[in-house]
Order: sequence, then C-alpha cells, then structure tokens
Amino acid sequence: MGNTRHCIEDNPITCFDGVKLLYVSTSKYEGDWQSILHSHTFSELFYVVRGSGSFITEGMEFPVCSNDMVVINPNVQHTEKSLRTAPLEYIVLGIEGLSFSFENIAAAQEGVYMQTAFGDVYKYNTQRSNIYAYLNIMLEEIDKKQGNYESVCQKLLDVILLCMLRNNHLSIVQGSNAFANRECIRIKNYLEANYAENITLDTLASLSHMNKYYMVHAFTRYVGVSPITYLLQKRIQEGKSLLESTTYSIAQISTTLGFSSQSYFSQAFKKSTGKTPNQYRSEYKLSQ
Repeated sequence: MGNTRHCIEDNPITCFDGVKLLYVSTSKYEGDWQSILHSHTFSELFYVVRGSGSFITEGMEFPVCSNDMVVINPNVQHTEKSLRTAPLEYIVLGIEGLSFSFENIAAAQEGVYMQTAFGDVYKYNTQRSNIYAYLNIMLEEIDKKQGNYESVCQKLLDVILLCMLRNNHLSIVQGSNAFANRECIRIKNYLEANYAENITLDTLASLSHMNKYYMVHAFTRYVGVSPITYLLQKRIQEGKSLLESTTYSIAQISTTLGFSSQSYFSQAFKKSTGKTPNQYRSEYKLSQ
C-alpha cells in the first residue's frame, strides 16, 4: 500500500481578525442596467463569471471578461457596463475591515491598476486559481442555509483572501476604516470651530477630500448623526449658552450662530428643546 504524508509547515497567516463578509450578490445583465457611479465604506471583490463589458471608475474605463477579478478599495466610485452581445454575469463580495495594497503592480505589468482620488482599483485574471470554485461553494451555502452557514461563508472568505495573497504584488491592510474615521474627526473638529460659518455638504466634502454622499454616510456611522444635524445641534447648544449668559436679542443670537434667519433659529430651537428662545431665557432667569 502506498502512503504519502504531507506535513504542514507553520504559517503566520491563520485568519483575518476583524474582517467581515457583509454580503454576497449575483447579477446578470438583462437589458435594464442602471450604470450609476457609486461608492462604499468597505471593499468589494467583483468577479466576472461570464460575458464581457467594462468597469468604470472616476473617469477611467477598462474591459472585463470571464475569470476577471476587480479589487475595489473603500471610497472609490465605480460602476460596470455590459456588452449586449455578451451579457455580464458576476459575483460581488462586500468586505468590511480591510483594504488592499498593490505593491509594484505597475512594474509587474500584470492586470490593470489604477489610482483614483479616493483609493485604488486593480483587475487581474484568476483563471489559474480556485477562487471561482470557492465562490460557488459560498453561494451553495447561502442557498441551502444549513446550520452555521454564515460561519462557513466567513471561512471561505478567508480562503479566497489567502488565494489572492499568492499574487506577490497584492497585500491586505486590515482596518480600512482608518482613513474615513480620521476624516470624520477632522470634519467634527471643523464643525465645532466654525459652526457660525455658512457650511454646506460641498464644503465638508472638499475639506475631507471624500465623495459627498460617502462622506455623509461615513460621518453618520462614526458620529451617530449626519454632519448637518451635528452642525445644528452645535448651534443650538451655543444658542442656549448665549441666551443664558448675554442680553443679546434673538436676532443677534441668530446671526451670531450662523442661522439664515431669526425665524429659522426659533423654529430649530423649539424643535430641539420644546421651548422658544424667549421661553428658554425666561425660565433660565427664574431658576437662578
């Protein structure tokens, strides 16, 4: 009897702590395609099962076909376009807690690599790997929903990521929300210091160098309220202080806080506190 034993050497990579599989989706072009640029706070893996088309990101476009994997870092605006004669079918994984780093990709002349204002995108062909097989197992697990299928899918994601690391020019950076969190802190500090200014979402997007819609989503997730709501709360807070400590008129306070009108200030103040500015001031004085 023949017997062959393969010893497994120590491997420093055992799992990806903090990395979470958010979703698995499958799509097929059927003529009702809505090609709209969008972005996410997490990474995506876009695997082309069959068909042909192109992938678009922030003014750049490149072709995709069967077995192509497009690696999309957080914050990058992207969409896809299918050829009608060869409809695209693809699988997409949404992954939280990591981003991808592409080392010496340009020098290797392998695949397609693009640097955008918000992050990087890389496409390469996976025909010589087993990634599609693992994706199919993942889809089967999701379809049958047997016990612990979520954990099986998460482990399959680990396997797919390990297979991707066999590409010597690709590495994984965990904690992909660091950039977004840093920019959210910057926005929060800006609002604290400049609440009396005329601040718009465009102002904050320009300050943080993020897409406006992504910026709102990231800030809301990090702080708990949207940037405009946070700005309004800050102005109301300062309004209370001015009503308590000064003899400024309501109109003066409204202007000082950056409200466009006295009526808007009064309306916002009452909605927040349940009292008009004058009522708040009167009740405060009576309590002293």
